[in-house]
Amino acid sequence: MAFLNSWWLYLIIGIVFAYVLLQSTVFLLKSRKKAKELGFSKKEINKTITSSMIFSLAPSFAILIGLVALSKVFGPMIAGMRLGTLGAVTYELPAAINVITGVFGMEIGDVLTSEMIITALWVMTFGCIPPLLIIPFFFKKFSKRMENIKKKDSTWNAVMMDALFIGMISAFIGYVLAPKTPEGETPYISILAILVLVTSAVLITIFGLLMKKFKWDWLKNYALPLSMISAMALAILFASLGVR
Repeated sequence: MAFLNSWWLYLIIGIVFAYVLLQSTVFLLKSRKKAKELGFSKKEINKTITSSMIFSLAPSFAILIGLVALSKVFGPMIAGMRLGTLGAVTYELPAAINVITGVFGMEIGDVLTSEMIITALWVMTFGCIPPLLIIPFFFKKFSKRMENIKKKDSTWNAVMMDALFIGMISAFIGYVLAPKTPEGETPYISILAILVLVTSAVLITIFGLLMKKFKWDWLKNYALPLSMISAMALAILFASLGVR
């Protein structure tokens, strides 16, 4: 797996990161210029930029957790490129695990071959392509239909969006509850995975109640990473107690 630390890989990923940073800088300068044209003061613009930078730190912790997990498969550079550009940990890690365990019968902590790594990367890449095509070609039409539905019956729009969200969550719950089948061992249901799922759900519920009761709007940006970090810390505790 020496190619994961090759100079040419660092060069390619460096070019990708440089392009992303350049794009961000260009849009920042254009937005600043447009804000001045709209009459915002320099103080208001700088305050907005500073607050945005501060609030972006909290979601970054959730991405950092995913980076650490994904680095075990692809190394820090490729994992950083995936999560720093198009990827999301809720998609990238399950996709990689499904390829490595489902196709090759290996585990994340095992020594993987270049064939396994490249296959997982191709699967993740092809999985990212459909949204890039759907959004520019079909989003406008889809959005217009949603607006028409909302005008006819506003409650139906809320029900449909909630149903989509519950469907997405159900897919992850199924992934957690599905029996684990290690090679040469009896299949088992992971109590550890269920405990971590329940713990994170309880924590995010507590944060939601705190926001509602005490009007802590600032907690919105910290609730997800805090619940994730706390649940992962408790997962280590559960595992040390022998929970599997």
